[in-house]
Amino acid sequence: MAIQGFLLVSLLFSCLAATSDGVETFSSLQKSLIVTASPKLGQVLKAGEDNITVTYSFNKSLAAGTDSSYKTVKFKLCYAAVSQQDRAWRRTEDHLNKDKTCQHNIVTKPYSSSNTTFTWTVERDVPTATYFVRAYVYNSADQEIAYGQTTDAHKTTNLFNVQAISGRHVSLDIASICFSAFSVVSLFGFFFLEKRKAKMSQAK
Repeated sequence: MAIQGFLLVSLLFSCLAATSDGVETFSSLQKSLIVTASPKLGQVLKAGEDNITVTYSFNKSLAAGTDSSYKTVKFKLCYAAVSQQDRAWRRTEDHLNKDKTCQHNIVTKPYSSSNTTFTWTVERDVPTATYFVRAYVYNSADQEIAYGQTTDAHKTTNLFNVQAISGRHVSLDIASICFSAFSVVSLFGFFFLEKRKAKMSQAK
């Protein structure tokens, strides 16, 4: 009796886990979106300044009705393989909850099967690296069920680079220059006044 109870509890727990998690792996997602991005191969974009124009559409070669459960599309900026090497915090995992490939959100939009285009400014906190764009498709339960991306399965084609903002800001540099110039002028003024006082003292 105790064994039967244990097996029943285990079965219920497994069913609940499967129901709550839904699709958990990237390999189980269907690649059904065609996604393109404006940056040319190897182009360098400046964080906080440059824009990316993204276009996506449903792959018409798939059977009609494939996208009947599609509700929203979340676009993300993702690390290319070359920028993941020796960086565990960017590691690709098949389990979606553990995957660290796509850490930068771009935008979330309602799904549309027709060509859809939008423009996004690279955010200021995006680090220097090589990237591509991926789109995750969600159903009404907010579960990932499909995707599309601008690169191949190995994350090695159609890549672009982002140059992060340096620690110094232009306005700070200008202020620093002005302060330095003021200091130099003040120093010369001090010496001029001291020299003048000395001459006046000698004249007396």
